[in-house]
Amino acid sequence: MDEDNNFSTATSEPTLQEQVKEHKVAKSKLFGTFDGVFTPTLLTILGVIMYLREGWIVGNAGLLGAGFIILLSCGITFLTGLSLSSITTNIRIGAGGAFSIISQSLGLEVGGSIGIPLYLAQALAVAMYIFGFRTGWQWIFPDHPAILVDLGAFAALFIIAYISASLAFRIQYVILAITVASLISIFWTLYSVPAQQPITWWGTFSGSPENMFTGIGFWALFAVFFPAATGIMAGANMSGELKNPRGSIPVGTMSAIVLGTIIYLLLAYWLIRSATPDELVNNYTIMIERAAWTPIVVAGLLGATFSSALSSIVGAPRILQALGDSSILPKSKWFSIRTQSGEPRNSIIFTGAIVLIALMLRNLNAIAPLITMFFLLTYAMINVVVFIEQSLNLVSFRPLFRIPLAVSFLGAAGCLFVMFTVNSTFSLVAVVVVVSIHSVLLRKHLKAPFGDVRSGLFVALAEWAAKRVNEITVSRERAWTANLLVPIEDPQELRGMFNLIRDISYPKGFIKILGLTGKVDEMELYSRLPDITRSFQDEGVFSSWTIIDAPSFEENLIAGMEALGGAFFRPNILFLTPPLSKQGEEDIRKIVQKASHIHTGFVIYAAHPKSGLGRHKSINIWIDDKSPDWEISMDLGNMDLAILIGYKLKRKWEASMNLISAVGEEGQKRKAEEYIKTLAELARLPNVNTYALEGDIESIVQKVPQTALNIFTLPYEPDFEFIRRMVELTGSSCLFTLDSGDENALA
Repeated sequence: MDEDNNFSTATSEPTLQEQVKEHKVAKSKLFGTFDGVFTPTLLTILGVIMYLREGWIVGNAGLLGAGFIILLSCGITFLTGLSLSSITTNIRIGAGGAFSIISQSLGLEVGGSIGIPLYLAQALAVAMYIFGFRTGWQWIFPDHPAILVDLGAFAALFIIAYISASLAFRIQYVILAITVASLISIFWTLYSVPAQQPITWWGTFSGSPENMFTGIGFWALFAVFFPAATGIMAGANMSGELKNPRGSIPVGTMSAIVLGTIIYLLLAYWLIRSATPDELVNNYTIMIERAAWTPIVVAGLLGATFSSALSSIVGAPRILQALGDSSILPKSKWFSIRTQSGEPRNSIIFTGAIVLIALMLRNLNAIAPLITMFFLLTYAMINVVVFIEQSLNLVSFRPLFRIPLAVSFLGAAGCLFVMFTVNSTFSLVAVVVVVSIHSVLLRKHLKAPFGDVRSGLFVALAEWAAKRVNEITVSRERAWTANLLVPIEDPQELRGMFNLIRDISYPKGFIKILGLTGKVDEMELYSRLPDITRSFQDEGVFSSWTIIDAPSFEENLIAGMEALGGAFFRPNILFLTPPLSKQGEEDIRKIVQKASHIHTGFVIYAAHPKSGLGRHKSINIWIDDKSPDWEISMDLGNMDLAILIGYKLKRKWEASMNLISAVGEEGQKRKAEEYIKTLAELARLPNVNTYALEGDIESIVQKVPQTALNIFTLPYEPDFEFIRRMVELTGSSCLFTLDSGDENALA
């Protein structure tokens, strides 16, 4: 919190020591386990369903059926509570509860995609709780207008939340006392009036008055009860207001879940002994009527809905403020502002506006299931986060409260099961909403002030894939991608080649920039290469860079190739330009030999000094002379890389393609034409033109169509004079390729 100004307007993330100092200073103003976590969580669990629907569920399912529903529902939230407890003892949880937890593990994009729907669900839940409060109020005062009751309850809730969270928690003490008194009034009848009814162990599932008792399924009953077991994030949502989130959230949440489960089970026994199954399914207020003192139970019903609404209207703005802190929302800075005492007043005002609009709609039944789905999706993601952290076995995941791997897995599976059991349609809608928000946030390129485990997750997946691939002894030709190694002595060299390099690698390949010292100052390489790699990444191609420091170009490049040769994701094409000196030609011949030894393809790009790459309208690929037989096989010799690169550029440029062969022997033209057409068909090259012309390349080069790029094969012993002549004779830029042996254009 900002103690020096009225509003928190810091533009940089405080250091860890500053955070510790700030937390110690503010500790006296924060909340502990009982008031900050246990009380709001328990009061959210013990809500309107307990007072008005548990009897109906017991009447339909019997004691065993109801007990199974209670244990299954609370069991799922119990598992989620354990996952929540584990993760909160491992991280410095910030404001926003679930949003903070998910963001710190899976990144701001995933956290935001869950946090935004969670905030809306929490805000809309306030309106739903107010509608529930009105139902209880009108049970006492049936003549009071519904709209006035709703607005009066909203005004009270908003004023309390706006003043401070401390006031809200003090009021919850009163509500907790009323709830405890109502439970005492209910259970007292077991002592004052001996139980008269025999236990019905398994019910007839007769249904409800609304469906004329035409029957109801077990899972339908489960769907009605399950929301009673939710609300376990009430304490976690206040994480930024707690003295010790790591200690308070696990203890407060788990104790509330356990106590809530026990109360629900005891109430099920009380109900089955206090009324017949017919009375239970016909009378939703049976618990109120059979209690020792009815008024206190009615007060408990009102208090339950009011406290749930209070927890939501206090917790939701904290999520919104945390989203604003992370610059996820439009006008994030306005949402992130807090008062000197830490109250997110702007977020409270905005949340109040949403609740008021929802109240004016008068009926949220249509979207009520979607609200439940967002809560369940949040619970599922908490379990998924812990499962991923546990599975990665990273040293950074060392929670003080450890749980078995099966707990987080079963918790996530249970939440997803409940989602699609309760309402499969709204479950799909919720998933689509979250995925859509995630795709939008990805484009924002959010920058978090903390690390997350995504890199560890991807590394683990890559390691697993690498091990599996290395176990496969068959050829990897079908998995080939264009992974370029581009040596650079001077970053200016890339200016005319950037687009070509990008287009060859796009979309699945990658580019490794190898900075070579000697031509320019080493510090210039260090400053320029990161910008170059980012430019490639902005164009949709993954790129990275490194610098090799050795006495000469040849030694530099060979050292880099050898260093990268052992990597799993290693470059498979070395991209060079023609040398300018005889010594440079000798160096490249040595480099070609080294590249062949380590199965690296070789490309020399000779740019035309005037035309460059032209308009990208067409490409010529020159097919080697196969005289005298012209028989095609899976081994194309040294033409695979030329064909694959030509095909990639044809698709990227949307260009036409010509396959051309210079036939050296007379009478071989027809065989050559058939060979080229068969090659085009087997290589799946669409819409290509084929040419077989008698003579050598130099004599026919001006008889073929003019194109933006000519692609030739490169012999093991490069002829640099031939390279220069081809650029001059074709009047275009040329690409010369040498296979590595791992490509196959027919695969």
